[in-house]
Amino acid sequence: MKNVMGLVFANIYDSSLGQLTNKRTQASLPYGGRYRQIDFTLSNMANAGIRHIGIVTQYNFQSLMNHIGSGEEWDLELEENGLEFITPYSMGVSNNFRGKLEAIAAANSGYLAKGKEEYIILADAAVICAIKLEDVVNAHIASGKDVTVVVKSGIANGKKQLDLAVRLDENGEISDMAVDYAAPEDYLASMGMFIMRKDLLVKSAEECVSHNRYRFEREFILQDWADGLLSVGAYQFDEVALFNESTEEYFRNNLAIIDKNIRHSLFREGLTIYTKVRDQVPVYYGENSEVDDCIVADGCVLLGSAFNSVFFRGVKLSTGASVKNCVVMANCEIGIGAQLEYCILDKDVKINAGVKLIGTLEHPVILNRGDVV
Repeated sequence: MKNVMGLVFANIYDSSLGQLTNKRTQASLPYGGRYRQIDFTLSNMANAGIRHIGIVTQYNFQSLMNHIGSGEEWDLELEENGLEFITPYSMGVSNNFRGKLEAIAAANSGYLAKGKEEYIILADAAVICAIKLEDVVNAHIASGKDVTVVVKSGIANGKKQLDLAVRLDENGEISDMAVDYAAPEDYLASMGMFIMRKDLLVKSAEECVSHNRYRFEREFILQDWADGLLSVGAYQFDEVALFNESTEEYFRNNLAIIDKNIRHSLFREGLTIYTKVRDQVPVYYGENSEVDDCIVADGCVLLGSAFNSVFFRGVKLSTGASVKNCVVMANCEIGIGAQLEYCILDKDVKINAGVKLIGTLEHPVILNRGDVV
């Protein structure tokens, strides 16, 4: 799709993920044993033939840059009219963006202005999915709408606050729209993915910012739709979409990948999810180890017992140690006889022998990178 460019927002939910994003963006948060969250968004765009992609990131982006590198794993090139990082510093802005619209307006002086593409896809890195973006773009063009938002059923439950929720009438047209709303079950949740013409986006962003409007969903999509100035359509996505917009959701959705139905939807033929290659030796299972219903990355040494957990690369689980319902990131060491349940261990954590840590599904115990307990 040479006529489409992409714009990815890397920091949208950092504040909702607490200590997990103290030193990294949400986009670079490890997921599923070997991936980062942005891998899914970049792979979806790369699979659709989109090569001109901008990544908007405001702070703590070193980890993200290290992971993406030159972009070769996604068949992208880190250069002008290829893959670009869009930061306040790179655009001469002295402060952090106050919202997506300000970031878009600032990007127009460089990234957007250089792009010759007619259409643009905007996406958050918070939603994990494998989506065929060619179908979304074709549906948008055929609809004749100004904007198409990708939506998902089954997310609205009257409790989860949605950035943008829509309700459709019997003809599939949007009959109601709300932002920051704990919508009931008959609403569809925005997946943070929008398709529109680039010139309309730029014009609208500059107009909004000049009138002190910075929030994309509330002060552009909802307001202009309600005023009859913007036609908005909805594209319903039927496969698995996991919303990692809070610590609890991130924890649940990491463990959800153990379910083969969810795993098979995220990793489907023809929609490869790419990531940075780090070849290591195969997993070593000790003679007396017991491992059941786990995702285990290469380089792990498992001598104890593990159930319903996700292990990233290079984890060492000592003899007699027990891990249940945990997310254990790369290069962690779990000592002899330690007992962990409902925990998130960030990278390089060391658990000493005999330590017992037990959280809950709603409130997992979280250890920061490099902690020793």
